[in-house]
Amino acid sequence: MDKQPLLEVKNLVTEFRTERESVNAVNDVSFTLNRGETIGIVGESGSGKSVTSLSIMKLIPNPPGRIKSGEIVYHTKEGKAVNLVTTNQEEMAGFRGNEIAMIFQEPMTSLNPVITCGEQVMEAIMLHTRIGKKEAREKVIELFKEVKLPVPEQMFDRYPHQLSGGQKQRVMIAMAISCKPNVLIADEPTTALDVTVQKNILELLQQLQQQYQMGILFITHDLGVIAELADKVVVMYKGKIVEQGTVLDIFSNPKHPYTKSLLACRPPLNFRVKKLPVVSDFMRREENGEIIELQNNVEQAFKNAVISPEERKKSMEDLYNGKKVLELKNVKTWFPAKRTMFGKVSEYMKAVDDVSFDVYEGETLGLVGESGCGKTTLGRTILKLADAVDGQIIYRDKDILKMEENEFRDYRRNMQIIFQDPYSSLNPRITVGEAIEEPMKVHRIYDSPSERKAKVLELLKKVGLEEKHYNRYPHEFSGGQRQRICIARALGLNPQFIICDESVSALDVSVQAQVLNLLNDLKKEFKFTYIFISHDLSVVKFMSDRMIVMQKGKIEEMGDPDDIYASPKSEYTKKLIDSIPKGTIENIISSQKTRT
Repeated sequence: MDKQPLLEVKNLVTEFRTERESVNAVNDVSFTLNRGETIGIVGESGSGKSVTSLSIMKLIPNPPGRIKSGEIVYHTKEGKAVNLVTTNQEEMAGFRGNEIAMIFQEPMTSLNPVITCGEQVMEAIMLHTRIGKKEAREKVIELFKEVKLPVPEQMFDRYPHQLSGGQKQRVMIAMAISCKPNVLIADEPTTALDVTVQKNILELLQQLQQQYQMGILFITHDLGVIAELADKVVVMYKGKIVEQGTVLDIFSNPKHPYTKSLLACRPPLNFRVKKLPVVSDFMRREENGEIIELQNNVEQAFKNAVISPEERKKSMEDLYNGKKVLELKNVKTWFPAKRTMFGKVSEYMKAVDDVSFDVYEGETLGLVGESGCGKTTLGRTILKLADAVDGQIIYRDKDILKMEENEFRDYRRNMQIIFQDPYSSLNPRITVGEAIEEPMKVHRIYDSPSERKAKVLELLKKVGLEEKHYNRYPHEFSGGQRQRICIARALGLNPQFIICDESVSALDVSVQAQVLNLLNDLKKEFKFTYIFISHDLSVVKFMSDRMIVMQKGKIEEMGDPDDIYASPKSEYTKKLIDSIPKGTIENIISSQKTRT
């Protein structure tokens, strides 16, 4: 591999200041990216990985942030070494997008909703090259072909909301490579995507890298993705690099306890465990900032938590000798897709199409499939948040589809949902204490405000938060903490049945492990029944007693997750399983040998 340096980050310190204090979000970070090389930067939220990438692009908002010290040396297409830290905004604009490009995590917020996708990419090209509109349009269509967008000519004239998540991400990639940059920074570009779409995006990035000999900085919290894509890995924790080296060296022989814990947090695919290891099992951060390694190793952590086949068989027999809580019979949820000129519906989008299954008391039923398969609509239909056009949904011996709204109110109290994005499901103007109390007031649970407050404080403690959090607002919490608040709010009504709709998909692996363990602990304590919706099959396998695979509104396959993983019956399920990034040591070694 050509070892020509493209980007050298030397002792970078990026500071954020508030009225009370200043924090070094990036603290003395150094690494070198070579031509044709991919460096994976991993770490949980708050580790400094995204701030590092924004520092390189000089997109740190000032105030409150600034690059305090260090160098970011970029080697231009002409071979000149430039310290980006000392460049002015005009000079930086010449590099940004042209020689150093970036793909952001959420394409919908990065694309302008009122301008067509083609025009947005065309604008980026014309900003950095002296070509006319006609030539720029032709180049955009060629780029859309290159990133494998279907019908590129039509995609040019479509708006972002008319594209799927994977298609929007391809538009962002087309924009990023439009000027053939030397360096491509990809900040969590596949986090919100299904495993199959993610696999396609990763393969596309590898092809484009080989074609243009780009250096790629790939920022993620998914170690399986790093195993398949990167040459080197940089592990960040609390603003510092705690470990860096080749993927093979770091993952097969991790030195730092944080790296060890990240490797352990991912749900295993080849055996079942009662509980996932979390970061605190391996390390503790002292008040003086020192990291203490605890004497636990990954193998021992899993060994202590493994569920034997005999234990699993016994628990499943007990479960299915119990009572059915929910029965779905031929449920259909259709939405109008096309209408005639007289307004009559001529075609339906069949989001849920003739679906039937049972859920037993105390069971966790997993629901998996790609975006658009109908899993979320099905969850919403069960709670009467979406209207079924046919079928029966029998909850505790009563068909809820036949109930009037006032009759269903008591049932709704027993049936709760935890949404994917905790931030958008919390009111930013009220404190988390009020947010948790609000449903209690609506359903007239507890007689006095003091009783409700006492219950809220108890619930905050139950989900691993503190009493002092009662008066804080949603923006003052991390993503994992906000999800815990949403769980506490759901628990406030003493429900028996909970639907978790992609409730951990946006969380880091370490935080995800904590939330999954919490959900399982609460299930044991309160005897909950769950429907667990996700596009992450390894998470569903860890959580579920049974699993349903959905495609195009129908059930593709249903059964024991272990059996489905071992021998999937349908081609669609096989494709889903094959698309999972497999971040085990064995797979990393195999992947690295294949790539080299």
